[in-house]
Order: sequence, then structure tokens, then C-alpha cells
Amino acid sequence: GTLPTICRQCDMRCGIEVQIEHSRINKVSGMKAHPQNRGRLCPKGPAAIDTVYHPERLLKPLKKNGSGSFREISLEQAMAEIADRLAAIGEKHGRRSIAAWHGEALGFAQQEMYPRRFLHALGSPNFLSVNSLCYVSRYIAYRLVQGYWNACPDFRNARCILLWGTNPPVSHFTFMHPIEEARKRGAGLVVIDPRRTEIAGKADLHLRPMPGTDGALAWGLMRRLIENGHYDREFVAGYSVGFDEAAAYAAEFTREKVGRLTGVPPEQIDECGRLIIEGLPRSINYVGVSLEHQENGVNAVRAIACLGGLIGSVDRVGADPWPEPLGERSLTLYDELPLLDQEPIGAADYPVLYDFYKECNTMKAVEAMLGFGPYPLRALIVSGGNPANTNPNVARVAEALSRLDLLVVRELFLTETAALADYVLPAASFLERSELHIYSHYQWVSMSRRALRIPGVVDEYSFWRDLARRLGFAERYFPWQSEEEVNRWLLEPTGVTGEQLEQHAEGGEYKEVHFEKYRQQPLATPSGKFEFSSQYLEDLGYPALPVYEEPYYLRSRPKDSSEDRPYLLISGARRRVYLHSRYRNIPRFLRLHPRAEIELHPQDAAVLGAGQGDKIRVSSEVGSIVL
Repeated sequence: GTLPTICRQCDMRCGIEVQIEHSRINKVSGMKAHPQNRGRLCPKGPAAIDTVYHPERLLKPLKKNGSGSFREISLEQAMAEIADRLAAIGEKHGRRSIAAWHGEALGFAQQEMYPRRFLHALGSPNFLSVNSLCYVSRYIAYRLVQGYWNACPDFRNARCILLWGTNPPVSHFTFMHPIEEARKRGAGLVVIDPRRTEIAGKADLHLRPMPGTDGALAWGLMRRLIENGHYDREFVAGYSVGFDEAAAYAAEFTREKVGRLTGVPPEQIDECGRLIIEGLPRSINYVGVSLEHQENGVNAVRAIACLGGLIGSVDRVGADPWPEPLGERSLTLYDELPLLDQEPIGAADYPVLYDFYKECNTMKAVEAMLGFGPYPLRALIVSGGNPANTNPNVARVAEALSRLDLLVVRELFLTETAALADYVLPAASFLERSELHIYSHYQWVSMSRRALRIPGVVDEYSFWRDLARRLGFAERYFPWQSEEEVNRWLLEPTGVTGEQLEQHAEGGEYKEVHFEKYRQQPLATPSGKFEFSSQYLEDLGYPALPVYEEPYYLRSRPKDSSEDRPYLLISGARRRVYLHSRYRNIPRFLRLHPRAEIELHPQDAAVLGAGQGDKIRVSSEVGSIVL
């Protein structure tokens, strides 16, 4: 038969139909009724079968021997020993010495709420994830400026689309259909990216700023709009704070200065301004992850958000709608058990990260594992994360993980991080669990279904519940018997029932979308208004305005000579078939891209005498690699 559910091969969460014969999945196809993908799928979706039935998939718990090798043990033995060791570590070092690190391989959203809940019930505030590096900078920046972050603007109805450091055909394929619809109706497309990406080849205008200089470009565009009066005066006057200060600062960013700072020709900056103006009031920005990978990323994105306020994109059709929540219950315990007295790792150094996302900083956590900081981290449970491969300075991360008294990893495969663990437990894939999926940009909710069960492999909720039971607090904090019970509990206050979502596999709209809600209710900022300038940040000792700071590589590079290291490396370019460090073990994908590759500008390649397929050693102050 065919089971409709939701794909979690990436974070787009497309509707899929899973064909099952003789208790085995043999096909995954797109669900036409789901608004996220309308039947379309990227190559990663059908490859869920390759993941589920991969010959290297972990199916039995492993315990490390004294020699460093693993042996299989029962799940009962593994859970009993892990619980005993956690209890002993908590008794000796305090429960805040225990942390959890959640990763993309098992999915965020509902899945990350289980370890967040477990930790606070246990008595530790130390939840970690890749968000120290990715996503949360954009989320925080937009929350600071306008009180919300919409991960998918209203591309379909836009008249001008600015894409900053993103390549949707490769990274967010579900964006492409609405972008193409807008283009057919005449919408302008501006791509801002140092690389000539696939989407850049489709653009009306491709701006190529030096990496990390996007903030200067945003201020230059704001200056042009303010000087020429092409901004939403009513919104600025009635619903914002800090405009005068922002306008005074923007005045410094002349087209000539911005050209020097960014490397973008002034005439191209003028052309970008013209396209924005022609699209008013339906000109929108979308910021990709690239901007976060700079030390000035938060303020660069804040500046772009401020540009959005000027052009009137806040909660408008064809712009940046303000999503309304479903109103489901929360699985976290931050109100009931805030644990601020336990000094969350990194919260003193990165207070905005903790204030806005209740998450600890992973770089500070690595230091704590190495014995630095106010107190040590002695035990870590990693679910679907691979920091020994993906966090900065992987050798130092591996050393830190090896210093722990206890490292437990729940995974689909024996990753670099799992290889360092004391216990490795097999994790359930998304096809072996059920959860809610909230698409705030559509104000739509769906529920995924369990397609199969693998003996000995338990879902995330069952794992954390069992561990809580062994440590004595499941009855109070994990009372539900299954994920399905959790889903029903979460939905109770919403007016949507689990039965409705089971009857309608695609889900449904939980609330009609309305616009310009800021006219009736305050924005979710400290002032209740759009904040060009942030008193909250100023009170913490940061600049109130999203000031432009030259990126580190430009500040630190000797002005007279850089002959020993003449090139600038941008890392993190996407491939359609891969998601970050995942799916590199899928044979059909590996045949397409068997090894890591470096892209060179043709002029640089000519100087080096390098051609397609040659091996090149890339060296930096950190280390070297052959590509």
C-alpha cells in the first residue's frame, strides 16, 4: 500500500507518499496535495530508501571496549549502564556537567524538544546544536529588528526579489516554483553572491561583493532610498523607532564608499536600487546562511532587515508576512524550570543567543570539555550530530570529546563523532517515527506517520523517556506512552485534532493568513515597534545600530603584501544530492561527486596552470588539504 507522510531528508519537509510492499519500502514519491512541494521532490527524497536500508546502518547498540573497538550489547544493558553512569557523574560533578547535542540527521523542531525537556528535568541547562554556526544568527537578527523571522517570504507575489548569499535551485528547491511564478509576471531578480551560482545565472542583476561586506551594501541601498524619498514613510513614522539615527548613519555610505568597501561597481548599486524601487511595495529580501559565517553576520542581517522595513516589506503581500503561531503546547520547561542559576555554558559571553534561543554556545562547550570555563562538562549525549566533522577546528573538537567521562551517540551511521563514543545507539530515521510539522509561512500544519519499525531501534521520544524513567523523573515530565500521545497533547489547545490530520495526510491551514497585523497589535520587539536601533542591545554593551564592521580577513590582512596567501577561500557551497555532511555514503550520489572539489576562478586557475581534475593542495594558517 501507500502511506502519506513528511520527508525529513532536509528541513524543507515536503509531503511524500511511501509505497510499501511486503513490509518493505520500495518507492518514495511527492505528494501533490501538500503546499510545500506540490508533488515535486529533490534527489534526496527518494534516497531515503538508501538510508533506511543502507548496509552500514547502525541496528544494534555498541559499547567500546578497553582496546578502543566496539562490541554489540543489548539495548537494555546499554540504557542501564548509561543511566548509572549519568547518575554517578551528576552526583560527582553536578547535573549541569551533563549536556546534549542535537543534530540535523534526526531533524530539529519537535525532535530537538525532547532533549531540551530532558535536560531541564534533569537539572542541566546545557543544550547544544549546530545553531552556534548556522540559522540562529538570521533568526536573532530579524527578531531584534521586527520581532519575527519568516523562513520563506511571499516570493510568489513579489515584484522584486533580492537573494543574499543563497542558491535556492540547489539548497531550497521548494522556493523555485514561487520565484519562477513571480518572474513570469515580471518580477525583478537580484542575486548578491561572490560566486556565479546557478540562481545568479537566472538573475537580472548579479552583484558580487567581497565576502562579509554585505552589510555595507545594505547600508548603501538604504542611503539611496532615504535620499530619494523612496521608502514607506507611513510605516517608518508610525511603527518604527531609531529611524533618524539609522538615516544619519546611512548617509555615510555613499555609492563610491560602498563600491570601495564591497568591490561592487557603483553603477551596479544604482541599478539594484532602481529594481527595488520599481518593485515597491513588493520588494523582498531573503538571506541565506552564507552571511552568518562571518563575525559581522548578525549586524549584516540586521541591516538587511532594516532595508526591508524601509521598503515596506513587513507583513505585506509579496513581501515578508508575519506568521501567526498554531498555539500548540510547548515541550520545553524554560518557564517551569529556567535553571538560570546553573550558568548555562556560554550564556554570559553570548547572552543574545541564550535569551532568544535558550541554547548554549558550542565553542564554549568544547572549552568546558577541555577543562576551561566556570565548570567542566563531563558527559554528553549526541543525537544525530557530528561535531567531530562539522564544528570549527575538528582536531580540537575530537580531543574535547575524548576527554569526557561519558559520550553517548545516537546515530544512523558510525560517524566520526560516533567512533569516539563510549556507547553508540541506533537511531530511528524519520520514516520510523511520527511528529507534527508546522509551516508557519503557510500557517499550515501536517503530521508525519510511521512507515516501518525496525526491531531494536527506538524513536527519539522513547529513548529520552526511557532514560528519564531510569533516572526517576519520567512520571512527571515524560508521562506519554508514545509519540502519538505526545502529538495529541501538543494539539489539544489548538482546535486541530490528531484525527483530522490523520484523515487529511497533507494537513491543513490552521489560521487564515492576514497582513499588516502591526496596525492592531505590537510587533514582538521590546518597543513593540520595528527597531532600526535596539535599546536592548545597547543595554548589553553592543552597538544599538547594526553598524558595519569590516570582516576579519580584510582587517587582519597585511596591506603591503599577501603574496604567501594570495587567495580567499569561501567554504560551504552546496550540492543538490548532499545536505551538509550527510548522504556522502549513498553510492548513487557518490558516483556523481566522489570527492571534495575546489572551484577556482578561470584567471586564478590559469596563473596556477591548473585544469579540471587536477589535485591542488590548499593551505592556510590552520592546516592544509588536498582537493
